[in-house]
Amino acid sequence: MEKLIYQNQHYSIWESKNENLYELAKFIVYENYKHHTRSFSESEVLREIEYVYQEELAYSDSSIIFLVRNKHDKIIGSIRVFQWNRKQMLPIQRIFNINPLVRIHSEKQYNYWHIGRFAIDSFSGISTLSLFKQLMVYAIHPIIKTEYSYMIAETDSKLLKVMNALGIKTVQLGDSVKYLASETIPICSSRDGLESFYNKYKNFCLAS
Repeated sequence: MEKLIYQNQHYSIWESKNENLYELAKFIVYENYKHHTRSFSESEVLREIEYVYQEELAYSDSSIIFLVRNKHDKIIGSIRVFQWNRKQMLPIQRIFNINPLVRIHSEKQYNYWHIGRFAIDSFSGISTLSLFKQLMVYAIHPIIKTEYSYMIAETDSKLLKVMNALGIKTVQLGDSVKYLASETIPICSSRDGLESFYNKYKNFCLAS
């Protein structure tokens, strides 16, 4: 069941576990194609939606999803986070063949949190930058609150520039590839690398 965690006169943010995964997958794929490619076939999109849905289903037991909905209950933003159990294959392993235990730290005290499925409807009439700050604060909150933690992600190249400009310190772990119609880069960020951003923008999560 979705839990309301933020609301203002224009939109609301909901915390979800494994509800509405297909709705999330559909939103993610259509937004990516809308932003990054001019032409695509409906069959191609449907294949991508099913792929994203199945992948999220595999992580659903441990994932937390944040959905932004407008006044008509339509999704206009999303992000997802889960703590890696060191057993399931991560997207960064499957897409880039990068193992965090090899590239970052192998010691048991380190925790890895995967953040993904970030998307915002740029035609919603809501500031995409404000929504990004809010969603990112919610997503990295468990990382900030857990010692020896790292964020790992596969990030659109344009979004990565925004993240760095906002004070998120990242390390690029490999070369970019085309994924879901965009140039995607594997990155990580330590708890320390996220803390400045979190402290600066955490008040964005207070309802106005």
